[in-house]
Amino acid sequence: MKLVCTQADLDAALNIVGKAINQNTTLPVLNNVLLKAEGGRLNFAGTNLEIAIQCFVSAEIKAEGAITVPAKLLVSYISLLKDESVELSVDESNTLLIKAASSQTKIKGISAEEFPIIPTVSKDQVFRVARKDLDLAISQTVFAAATNTARPVLSGILFDLKKDSFKMVATDSYRLAEKSVKPLEAVDFDLQAIVPARTVGELGKIIGKSSADSVEITVSKNQILFVVGDTRMISRLIEGKFPDYEKIIPHGSKTTIDVKTDELSLVVRRVALFARENNNNIKCSVTNDGKLTVSTDETKVGEEKAEISGNVTGENNKIALNAQYLLDVLNFIQSEEITIELDDKLSPAVIRISKESEKTYMYIIMPLKI
Repeated sequence: MKLVCTQADLDAALNIVGKAINQNTTLPVLNNVLLKAEGGRLNFAGTNLEIAIQCFVSAEIKAEGAITVPAKLLVSYISLLKDESVELSVDESNTLLIKAASSQTKIKGISAEEFPIIPTVSKDQVFRVARKDLDLAISQTVFAAATNTARPVLSGILFDLKKDSFKMVATDSYRLAEKSVKPLEAVDFDLQAIVPARTVGELGKIIGKSSADSVEITVSKNQILFVVGDTRMISRLIEGKFPDYEKIIPHGSKTTIDVKTDELSLVVRRVALFARENNNNIKCSVTNDGKLTVSTDETKVGEEKAEISGNVTGENNKIALNAQYLLDVLNFIQSEEITIELDDKLSPAVIRISKESEKTYMYIIMPLKI
């Protein structure tokens, strides 16, 4: 293998595929990134056997070939080079030779034949979503997925596609986030798939830096493929049935209040300082004179009570919520104003984006005991 490409392209591609690589001492080749020169471009690949990421960059290929080298070392080294042309070549002892204008180095590698085969995904079910829409959907849902694997289906994000409607849903059983977006083209099939939250989170990092207009999503029986420009991410799917979450969605509310997101966030942050001693339990009281009062019971460190103004419809109401679950949505919702819907102290609180044109998001928090 011998080729010439730019340091900037190398650096960008290595940082993308590096997201799929975990340090694994039992199988050394999984610590490595695959470099494969063929067809006028350089193919990068990394995998941890659960997800695999491939990235392609243009290069002047003088001799085709492939090698795997330690990802952490290569990423660090390439990032320290100047933005200029870099020559890569491989000798007979599986050593990568890197030549730049003012430096040259050797990195010992492992034969590309030992690298796991990147799986292919059948093109039976394919749809496309605008990149910006998917980026927003990820940021507004992935944080609500469970972080433990006691119930594997809760550590994933439900992808629910029905013709011209695509929903992403995440829940840890204490709160739930649902975001709806429109696919770029209507499809003639329905599908449901549970994608690991870690996969979705890494996808968000990739598309957040991409300039592509859309993301192509292909779903097969047990795998999913995302194509973003010159980057491909393949992941396993989580087996099992996602909870029938629609059963817990309240079908009515006795009270609604529209409040400024930043004002509520500031108040909840203050009250949460004292609620830490009380399992993050905060009380939210809405009165029909246009006030929302947020407070906590007296704890070892003290207590706090604060109020903000809002537009209230309906009767007086009160509910106890987990402060961190409320702060999470306030951090990620990216809207100036939200609507909080309350039925009674035993029913979930529903949070939506206030603008009529943005009625595509719903966040539910299960109540605590008052």
